Amino acid sequence: MYQAPEVIGPEVRRGVARLEDGEVLVLENTRWEPGETRNDPELAAALADLAELYVNDAFAAAHRAHASTVGVTQHLPSAAGPLLEREVRTLTEVVESPTRPLVVVLGGAKVSDKIALIERFLEVADTLLIGGAMCFSFFRAQGRSVGDSLVEEESVELARNVLLRAEESDCRLLLPVDLVVADGFHERAGRREIDDVSVEPGWMGLDIGPRTREAFAIELAAAGTVFWNGPMGAFEMDPFAEGTRAVGEAVANAPGVTVVGGGDSAAALVRFGLADQVSHLSTGGGAALELLEGRPLPGVEALDDA
Repeated sequence: MYQAPEVIGPEVRRGVARLEDGEVLVLENTRWEPGETRNDPELAAALADLAELYVNDAFAAAHRAHASTVGVTQHLPSAAGPLLEREVRTLTEVVESPTRPLVVVLGGAKVSDKIALIERFLEVADTLLIGGAMCFSFFRAQGRSVGDSLVEEESVELARNVLLRAEESDCRLLLPVDLVVADGFHERAGRREIDDVSVEPGWMGLDIGPRTREAFAIELAAAGTVFWNGPMGAFEMDPFAEGTRAVGEAVANAPGVTVVGGGDSAAALVRFGLADQVSHLSTGGGAALELLEGRPLPGVEALDDA
């Protein structure tokens, strides 16, 4: 394997010309090349001039209409690689043909980042479990005290609308019933468990509590298909990692198909030694979410075998 000093140019062309069968030339990061993100036709043509066939196996970039993901397909025959094909097939099956019941766990900080995903799963999932900091937007929408917990104020109305839609949906939406709270956002902060979700001023929720962990685990144990994206709390700090650990273990032990989105969820599985115990660990954060939301992925749509 050889490393090229640039994306296109004379050095790259010389490197390609020297390749023997079975050898690989790795180009410089295409994102550093002017024109990549705006799908510049000249850059796409120059990339295509280096090859006879284009294979996209970068699922994490498939939601981007860039020169190296879309433009190059206008000049070469193209196909999906095995990773891209597996990602698209697995994630599509989660929303279109899951083994029932479909139980979805969503966490993380912002409702706004996942509102389209929440709305999609209200239509197709049997149970939707919500944890992480995003639950405080829902609690604020319910009129509960959230103390100093992280709340995305602009998402409170979004959360209120989700709660109303859930009442009319066949999907059960479950929020935490207890919390782990702290008097600061650091590992040595004062920590206590509260058997409620109303947080006093001066305190912030940083993890789901033991009753919630047990309730979520019961739902996951009965699932035919599981999708998990987003931690249940500040799992990077040991005092607030148990909720995410418990969900990770429940997902790993679930009897059905278990699919985990990338990013923090993948990092949590690795940290807790569970990464090899799920059916599918996605490599694509934004691409996975957009596919699950039902949005077309430009890098997939552009391929000849799409």
